[in-house]
Amino acid sequence: MSLLEVIAMHAADAERAEAGGADRIELLGTMDEDGLSPEPRTVEKVRRATSIQIRPMVRLRAGFGTDGGEATRLKGLIAAYLDAGADGVVLGYLNGANAVDGHVVTDLVDQGDFPWTFHRAIDHCLDQDRAWAAVRTLPRVDQVLTAGSARGVEQGLDELLRRAKGDAEVARLIMAGGGLAPEHVPWLVRAGVRAFHIGSSARPGKSFKAYVDSDLVASWRDLIDDEVAHARRLQH
Repeated sequence: MSLLEVIAMHAADAERAEAGGADRIELLGTMDEDGLSPEPRTVEKVRRATSIQIRPMVRLRAGFGTDGGEATRLKGLIAAYLDAGADGVVLGYLNGANAVDGHVVTDLVDQGDFPWTFHRAIDHCLDQDRAWAAVRTLPRVDQVLTAGSARGVEQGLDELLRRAKGDAEVARLIMAGGGLAPEHVPWLVRAGVRAFHIGSSARPGKSFKAYVDSDLVASWRDLIDDEVAHARRLQH
């Protein structure tokens, strides 16, 4: 099994992502600050327009820190998303030492049974070994969106491959994204990665001003499926 997730900003993006064969969308309200939360009513509109999984971003401001007052608001936002039809959420918070803030994250996800993605905040942690150890202790996290580097997959590919090859559980958790290019996919599949995340590359001209293009999504779907099938044949 493989998973293709596409960034969507509204129902039209989601419909096009589904038509191209995406399994899930990461729903954003805006691309400002690399992606901030949508309104709950946007989740409702997307849920009516598509049958694939929806995971909205839970992030209200720049950076990866939060505080008690905002955390209360974030909990309310998560509940509103789930009520509106979301299947899970995307979040990730760091403390002042640029390490995973396990207390805050656990507090946000503790009330419920929904799956969720720890997002690219992990790429900004100073100690990656400690960050991965911390994320793996968090309740119900089933994916970690990572480029292996804060600068993107092009710079982080070797790190992603090393981690995936070194631990099958980490390979299962990794969803590679953040400047992902087609030439990265065969390497990642061979290392055991099966989940992939695309944003601008699902749009004409790689512009977030353009809608998701179903043909571009389909080209990624075909690439990933072909590489996974090839890896399976090699195993047998």
